[in-house]
Amino acid sequence: MMQKTLSKEISFKGNALHTGEVVNVKLIPSAENTGIIFVREDLENAEIPALVKYVNRTDRQTILENGEASVGTVEHLMASLYALGIDNLRIELDGSEVPILDGSAAPLVDLILKAGIEEQSVEKNFYVLEETFTFKDEDGSEIMALPSEEFEVSALIDYGSSVLGPQHAHLDKMVNFRDEIASARTFSFLRELEPLLDAGLIKGGDLNNAIVYVDQDIAPSTLDKLKTAFGRDDVEVTQRGTLNNINLRFSNEAARHKLLDVVGDLALLGRPLKARIIATKPGHGVNAEFTKALAAKIRKEESRPRPPKYDPNAVPVKNVEEIMGLIPHRSPFLLVDKIIELTEDRVVGVKAVTMNEPFFVGHFPGSPVMPGVLQVEAMAQCGGILALSSVPDPENYLTFFMKLDNVKFKAKVVPGDTLIFDLSLITPIRRGIVHMRGRAFVGNTLVSEAELMAQITK
Repeated sequence: MMQKTLSKEISFKGNALHTGEVVNVKLIPSAENTGIIFVREDLENAEIPALVKYVNRTDRQTILENGEASVGTVEHLMASLYALGIDNLRIELDGSEVPILDGSAAPLVDLILKAGIEEQSVEKNFYVLEETFTFKDEDGSEIMALPSEEFEVSALIDYGSSVLGPQHAHLDKMVNFRDEIASARTFSFLRELEPLLDAGLIKGGDLNNAIVYVDQDIAPSTLDKLKTAFGRDDVEVTQRGTLNNINLRFSNEAARHKLLDVVGDLALLGRPLKARIIATKPGHGVNAEFTKALAAKIRKEESRPRPPKYDPNAVPVKNVEEIMGLIPHRSPFLLVDKIIELTEDRVVGVKAVTMNEPFFVGHFPGSPVMPGVLQVEAMAQCGGILALSSVPDPENYLTFFMKLDNVKFKAKVVPGDTLIFDLSLITPIRRGIVHMRGRAFVGNTLVSEAELMAQITK
């Protein structure tokens, strides 16, 4: 699947939920591999990459910060971009928050779909989860990621409220995001509003962009504050336990909105994910901590050397007879069975280790282990094949190794293992000098590695 951006530039404006300021936003197509970047035009074009490492605060919103520049309430826009598969975009705005609009992601999704989405020429960089990964916080919130062929999300909420009971929402396919999730609006409890008003927040809120649940008696002074904040004289509590002038779009709209927030916060991973996410009592804080922990896991995994892909059913680039036409080694010292990849600067070879190897007679009787020095020798033979493939008449040349550096043995190699050798040139071949980095794998395990230097001699 290829990366995507917008087909053309689009713009929108609206009130920021917490500051009340009017903010203008432009969404500008961007090149492959540039990612999503917020740009504060009012701060001399300060750039803030949409990555979880820039999450600074999660006070009822997700706030990104880079140096002195910050941008808040990014979650609805990020969820929209993620659900629609947008990988690269420049988001320019002249304020500190993305406008709240109607409290959902639906206006943003519709705006993007109307503008059109353009497929680019580089593959998406999916992270495919291969094992269960869980994060819990001290408040009892938990987010679990399970291996899955697709990205799907479940959200479970329970506030112990007599009005807003336990709810569950599930999204199995991103193509259903617009119809099932995007239009779910943000919500709050009335008991939470008064301290927010006193703190100078929700200046951009009104009864049209937030559901307000009322699960306790309302004081006249609180009602007066709400009338002032919302600029209305008819603020009251309905029979269903919400403030008036709002009709629920779904019976479980609160859970659907929490799911929306999970998608938006997970989008700050910076790459598409193949996993099933189960979020119990999610919120921006635990969402961000989970995403940070997952990002750290990915960095750790991808910092490790990864083995080449090996299909034992594929026809080899060179079989053992062709290998013997390149290098002079013969039984019992020919330690490469086949070559599965060979380019100007890389070679991948295979060695099946059996109990019939002569070195197992003495290394070690009763506990056979392939000597590390022979692992390096097999690696060197693969390197010799790479080196001799650079000359037109390899049968007239020999390869002599001059130096070994940074040799490390990581794990035992025993009968029944299949060794995969992966060698690449560190520098181009000059004057017959070949400098390579080699690694040997059994399955996904790195068993040995070394830097090798050799000379081709006629």
